[in-house]
Amino acid sequence: MLIPLPDDLENPANYPRNPWFFSILLLIVLLFGLIMKSYLDQPQLLTDPFLQLPTANSVRVVWFTEFPGISNKVIYGEELNQSAIATTTKLSRTREDKDSYISDIHKRGIVDNNSIVRDIWRHEAKVANLIPGVTIPYLVTSERVDNQSVSSKIFTLSPTPIVGTPLQILLTSDHQLMPMTAANLQKVAETIGKVDAVFMAGDLVNIADRASEWFDDVRGRAFFPCLQGRGFSQLDKNGTQTIYTGGELIQHAPLFPAIGNHEIMGRFSTVSKLNDQFNDPFPRAAAEKIYQSQAEKSAVKDKDTWLKNHTFNNDTYREIFTLPGDKNYYAVTFGDVRLVTLYITNIWRTPNLDPAAKGRYRERNEDFNNFEKWGYGQHIFEPIVKGSPQYNWLQKELNSPEFQQAKYKFVMFHHPPHSLGDNIVPAYTDPVQIIDRDAEGTIKMIRYEYPKKQDYIIRDVIPLLEKAKVQLVLYGHSHLWNRFVGASGMHFLETSNVGNSYGAFFGEKRRFVPPAYDEDYSATGDPNGLNPAIPTIAPLLADGKQLPYIDSNDITVFSIFDTGDGVVTSYYFDTRKPESEVVKFDEFKLKSSSTSL
Repeated sequence: MLIPLPDDLENPANYPRNPWFFSILLLIVLLFGLIMKSYLDQPQLLTDPFLQLPTANSVRVVWFTEFPGISNKVIYGEELNQSAIATTTKLSRTREDKDSYISDIHKRGIVDNNSIVRDIWRHEAKVANLIPGVTIPYLVTSERVDNQSVSSKIFTLSPTPIVGTPLQILLTSDHQLMPMTAANLQKVAETIGKVDAVFMAGDLVNIADRASEWFDDVRGRAFFPCLQGRGFSQLDKNGTQTIYTGGELIQHAPLFPAIGNHEIMGRFSTVSKLNDQFNDPFPRAAAEKIYQSQAEKSAVKDKDTWLKNHTFNNDTYREIFTLPGDKNYYAVTFGDVRLVTLYITNIWRTPNLDPAAKGRYRERNEDFNNFEKWGYGQHIFEPIVKGSPQYNWLQKELNSPEFQQAKYKFVMFHHPPHSLGDNIVPAYTDPVQIIDRDAEGTIKMIRYEYPKKQDYIIRDVIPLLEKAKVQLVLYGHSHLWNRFVGASGMHFLETSNVGNSYGAFFGEKRRFVPPAYDEDYSATGDPNGLNPAIPTIAPLLADGKQLPYIDSNDITVFSIFDTGDGVVTSYYFDTRKPESEVVKFDEFKLKSSSTSL
């Protein structure tokens, strides 16, 4: 039966004519509320599944929820008639604070600078007995304690590709929830389709312990949504608003990340903002001295935990990903590629010389007499100097049969060995602390020098890679695209302009470098002596000259390695022209190991 509505709803005199009106209206409101409550009460997946650690006959499937689940499993096979039970663990350090872009529900309980724990569970199942070269469908399902369950869509998985299989591998880095990241990954999916793997050279998010940056930042730019085609990032260019969703990539392809400086959290606190904790790493050697003094006076017993909480850690990164071995660096064979991933990164600090700056070149004036507040410059998180455990591991890996027999030999890490960007200066070495005092012994300045001849990447690592005939070194950190070719023919690629750029310092454009310091701090060009390569197909132009880089905040770049023909191709997309085509602008070919000897 149709209920007649008043002719003029704004006229209260009309309401009594329709005694059913308020009853129907109330019923509609109640039904809507019940529907919304039912929807909100339904279990939800925090992420789609993604793939990790493929082997010759297996692959791991990982996903996240905000409930532990009484049953979490992968359903797979051509008929979806097989299952693998997941192991469930809880992330130990995921939190939110008032700077998080989260829903009002999650913000409840946040007071002042305090962070609140966000309970998130990780589920991982090993799908075994796979056939090399065969791709099969799968989905994941999680059941809550109230017997309500939720399942993903159907995706595809396969084990490690057979040697000789042509593969399309995405080379990327520095996503960090930047405005163009979703557009970048959406164009990867539209241009390439399903890639076979993602190699990511660090800086996945901004603040590693902020849960929403991984899972559900309300701006639609979180790490997993963008790589799974579930983002909703709005770009406003020249008055035109465009929504980008990212690309459905890692549901079908394994992700191999490296550690960047943004995967590291500094000293732990329950009463300071997550951003402040991220910017507060403390060297372990300095913390050891504090620990010894406190351990003698108190009941501090668990040294490892104490040091981690008072220095730095990458716990959230390590808890999210399953990677080969149990180290922060690893090697894996994927089809024709042997990928060696290193832990080469340091804390980023401002180059500012202001008295209030805890910078790369100086300490704050107010901290001169309190060494526990010193920043110790851009200190390195994991040694790579000759003779260190990581260096020795790398030497052994480069001499292994798996590496020697690989057709393509890749090395990936975060910090640039060659770049036109800002973050390559100063040299990648341990800061040398210099304390200037007056005649009475009062501290007048604490500053840091970085001897260029002691750059560990250039002095110690690159000679190893050249000797081992590495074809490509992939890295990021400066948020631009540029590439170089060394004297041995080894290629260097920085393809990290997915969201924003800090600029390329080439020609007359100069980096800030500290005046009157002793060491050599290059203001322009590559500090380590290589000339950038001009893109081979369609370089951008400035004043009629071809540019050897892309550092735009409107143009986003991605690179693909095709193992079938050994070609690395780079594409750009101009977000100011959302209807425009992706442009292939650079291409170069790697020699296979059989022809490079």
